[in-house]
This record gives sequence, C-alpha cells and structure tokens, in this order.
Amino acid sequence: MNVTPLALHHAPLLHRLYTSAPGYFDLISARVPSLSEVQRDVEIALLDPRRSLSLVHDDHGDLIGSLDCKRDYPEAGDLTINLLLIREDRQSQGLGEQVVRHLESHAPPGTTRILASVLGDNPRGARFWERLGYSFTLDARPVMSWYARPLNRAPLNGPGAPLTVASD
Repeated sequence: MNVTPLALHHAPLLHRLYTSAPGYFDLISARVPSLSEVQRDVEIALLDPRRSLSLVHDDHGDLIGSLDCKRDYPEAGDLTINLLLIREDRQSQGLGEQVVRHLESHAPPGTTRILASVLGDNPRGARFWERLGYSFTLDARPVMSWYARPLNRAPLNGPGAPLTVASD
C-alpha cells in the first residue's frame, strides 16, 4: 500500500475515485461532484495547513482510495478523519483498516486522539470504526456522528514530517 499526499494535479484521479464510489454519494444524498468541483475542493483544502489529502494505491499502483484528515480539529491534539473512501469494487478486503492503521502509526507529533466522522445514517460506517476500536463520541445526527480512539504511543515520524508517507 502506498499513501501519498494529493496535489492539485491529482484532482482528476480523485474525481475518478469518486465516480467509482457512487454508493457513498447516494448514502449522503449527494451527487458525485464534477471534475471542476473536485478541483476547487482540492484547491481550498490545500490552503489549510492543518488539512491533509492523500491518495491510496495498492501494491500494483492501482488507485484504491483516498484519505482526508485535519490536524488539531476539533481540539489541539486531535486528528480528524473527514473522509476515508475506498473504491466500491475494493471494499471489504481489509484495505480501509490498513489505511487507518497506517495513519495511526504515522500520526503527526502531538496527536493524542484520532476521530472519524460518519456522515448521515451509515450503520456500516459506524460498525467499521467500532470494529477498529473506535468508540462513539459525539452525536451530531442527522448530519454525522463521531467516533474516537486515543493514541497511547509516541508518533513514529519526526517534527515537521508530513501527515502521511509512502509505505511498502
């Protein structure tokens, strides 16, 4: 698995990923965004120094997912997963768990807790986070609910290191 930072020129890849996961957008009652909307969203995200967008490729180089996180949100020391999206034809293969475990082991220095937001009425998403050891933390329904897991170890990457790094 290779988790790499997303740059603006990667927006077409992210758009392709979104079109391969229409079920997610159905779940949140939204249409799949257009390429220009994805480009604009990426531009805005890249302006926030606390935000990290990553693409996830399998060992063969195929795009399988994306990860969108924000450091120190909602509180200092928190790392919030805004969206973990795995292509529909690659779901239920343990890939989402691999991405989360990678993130946990490469969390920025000072991270004390990882939160995951689950949009809408998504019992499958809630079960996913609970299975990974995250606990229900905040009810903001009908829009979302939050799950959290404390980090009880020192992060592996050093000061100034990016949120995600490529891995084998």
